[in-house]
Amino acid sequence: MGGTVSSRTGKSERKPRTHRHREAARVTQDDVYRAGFACFVGRPNAGKSTLTNAIIGQKIAITSNKPQTTRHVIRGIVHRENAQLVLVDTPGLHRPRTLLGERLNDLVREVWSETDVIGVCFPADEPVGRGDRFISSELAELKATVIAVVTKVDLVDPGTLAKHLLAVSELYDFAEIVPVSAVSGHQVQTLVDVLVKHLPESPQLYPDDVLTDEPEQVLIAELIREAALEGVRDELPHSIAVLVEEMMVEGGLTKIYADLYVERDSQKSIVIGSRGVRLKEVGSHARGEIEQLLGTRVYLDLHVRVAKEWQRDPRQLRKLGF
Repeated sequence: MGGTVSSRTGKSERKPRTHRHREAARVTQDDVYRAGFACFVGRPNAGKSTLTNAIIGQKIAITSNKPQTTRHVIRGIVHRENAQLVLVDTPGLHRPRTLLGERLNDLVREVWSETDVIGVCFPADEPVGRGDRFISSELAELKATVIAVVTKVDLVDPGTLAKHLLAVSELYDFAEIVPVSAVSGHQVQTLVDVLVKHLPESPQLYPDDVLTDEPEQVLIAELIREAALEGVRDELPHSIAVLVEEMMVEGGLTKIYADLYVERDSQKSIVIGSRGVRLKEVGSHARGEIEQLLGTRVYLDLHVRVAKEWQRDPRQLRKLGF
């Protein structure tokens, strides 16, 4: 289905690295320069991070089939000839069961209040549910333009998609409704056009060569956590946190020392695996992703530590950056 459906008009010795956007610039529909902030929101696992990476053209947000993978606000910058779109990826809004969950929800609402355009993500392969209705009801008091983004359209047939678009349109008076697939690229650039159209007139906000303003150590910690999430039991994703303790450059080699935190000794055993095999796999996978990010050879030293009930402990949450 093409087009849009409109319902109304640490200790780092490394210098910060800037990332150049590889995609060709596209001209906006008018001669005015527009710049501003947009964010994707939605219930957990609605495809927000995958869509963010597809738009930016480089991996800046980690993805997983586990809900609540995103824990930080990640900003990615799209540069066009007449516009600059600062895309903010947020954690999924959910019913909190821990202090960490409460703080993540607070973070989402804070971002909502400061952005110019909000894209609410609804996965096409799941029916509109209570969580979607709750999020839509939360938008009424916001000054931002709100659009609906129906994600994962590559997973459904046209008839199912048409019914889903109708169900979404009944939730809220969205400015526009855009069906997309981050995996196939279907209508990703159309979505960018729509987001840019609703940005305010503004001078440029970031230099031309900056792709994200996220500190490298945070990006690296997230890549390690993504590797650790693969293949573990369902209860572990919420219990894993990563802290990069030290980074140093020696010649053409970047040495990174990082700790993975879990809440119980039994979880530590799962992450390490029999004879340390699982932790080696995590390190090997994460090292490849980090080398791609930094453009250098990487030595990665990982240790697993137990911080009991860290998701409920304010002191531990502060230490881990929440």
